Amino acid sequence: MTATTAPTLQLPADWRDFFALTKPRVMSLVIFTGLCGLLAAPGPVDPILGFTAILCIALGAGGAAALNQWWETDLDAKMKRTANRPLPSGRMDRKAARDFGIALSAASVLILGVAVGWLAAAILAISIIYYAVIYTIWLKPRTPQNIVIGGGAGAFPPMIGWIAATGEITLMPVLLFAIIFFWTPPHFWALALFVETDYAAAGIPMMPVVAGHHSTRRQILVYAVLLLPLSLAPFWFAGAGPVYGGAALLLSGLFLLLALRVAVFRGGAADMDMRPEKRLFAYSVLYLFVLFAALVADRWIMGSV
Repeated sequence: MTATTAPTLQLPADWRDFFALTKPRVMSLVIFTGLCGLLAAPGPVDPILGFTAILCIALGAGGAAALNQWWETDLDAKMKRTANRPLPSGRMDRKAARDFGIALSAASVLILGVAVGWLAAAILAISIIYYAVIYTIWLKPRTPQNIVIGGGAGAFPPMIGWIAATGEITLMPVLLFAIIFFWTPPHFWALALFVETDYAAAGIPMMPVVAGHHSTRRQILVYAVLLLPLSLAPFWFAGAGPVYGGAALLLSGLFLLLALRVAVFRGGAADMDMRPEKRLFAYSVLYLFVLFAALVADRWIMGSV
């Protein structure tokens, strides 16, 4: 897929269109996991440097999202759930979206490097390139494993937050990265199961389109099984306490149960209800928020004890 001009009438863009380019719903999860990585790290965090780090994570995520939409304008125009975005709807000039994405991305890395540290800035730069180039341009249009390999893009924020607080990479941020990495396929494939027709219309080789529902459901269950022990690894190996350990066991057990219900469901693409995958998708978002919140709560509670 090449970046070509969408045949739509261009209308004046306003600040809401630029904000929409940053994918604010996705950014909220990115900001939250980055903040949790920062707050769960050992030692005190300077409030100004902490705020700067989270701001840069948000700017970097927004810039990568804008570049993603700039490149995928024609694809977005073919899918119902994305057709009203600023670019495919014609409300924004594609060059403005591209320049906006580049400016946000470059500013986020430079500010983070100067104000906080260049190791955190380097990881942020890698995450932006991973999403905007490796996932968007290379993986997504070519392989049904796109979201598996590309899941690394969304797994960097807690690592960046941790590095911003400590200046080093230890076992804990690596485990937090791995949790999001293995969480991403069942989260995204649950969505793909009930919007399969959109991906098929756009020619995107998502797993349900290429491998079918049965294979996708089975792979969702496999990743949910792997996620259970992995979510407990910070408790077993990286010093997280019982508050986190108990929450991880409960949350991941329920995740596995919902994934099992998806795996045994026999509805097809024509079944518009598809409750198991919709429930798993909705829960998967809550899962990550609560799991990372439990990590921070554990740090504060056990630290006070």
